Amino acid sequence: MKDLKQYIVNLRHDFSKSTLDESQLHNNPINQFEEWFTRAVNIRAREPNAMMLSTVSPANKPSARILLLRDFSEKGFVFFTNYESKKAKDLEVNPAGCLTFFWPELEQQVRIEGIISKLDDADSDTYFRMRARSSRLGAWASNQSTIIANRGVLDEKMKEVREKFGENEIPRPEFWGGYILKPAYFEFWQGRTSRLHDRLVYELEHENSWKIYRLAP
Repeated sequence: MKDLKQYIVNLRHDFSKSTLDESQLHNNPINQFEEWFTRAVNIRAREPNAMMLSTVSPANKPSARILLLRDFSEKGFVFFTNYESKKAKDLEVNPAGCLTFFWPELEQQVRIEGIISKLDDADSDTYFRMRARSSRLGAWASNQSTIIANRGVLDEKMKEVREKFGENEIPRPEFWGGYILKPAYFEFWQGRTSRLHDRLVYELEHENSWKIYRLAP
């Protein structure tokens, strides 16, 4: 492209597919999320369960990465990772986190803030057994977030792990498992024309009671 910077400056997309009004909302944000998520699945949005997890380090530096949602309910939103990863170390010090979903096909975004804690071992074991065998081996092979010299180090480790387990059952490593975010804040964002987007918020006031209000775009 001849002038990438000018292209970025001129890049525009006017959102016009839908609207979001208070009268359309469910009383419970979990039900509202399920409605939007189901819509994303039904239109075959690419990886509708992809979400950004934002955490804050012990040095108060923000960090974000894309993960996959693996379950959600009134109890919270579930994902899995290495307990020795950067995100896990952040959560040991500050358990507050934020999940962000964006479905460009629907011009919709959801932000969910809350406190994150580890899942019970039994739940992590159940999910680990459901993973593809190669993914279970990969969990053993990768010391996530540590520095390695090159790709060959990882390939060699994977080879060692394959030889170690052979055709035997692969147990879940103690350093790998699930987390659950218990939500206290939801923002449902619907793109609108002229950048006057709809932003409707659920904020937890006390157990199972949500305050609903609108934010200026």
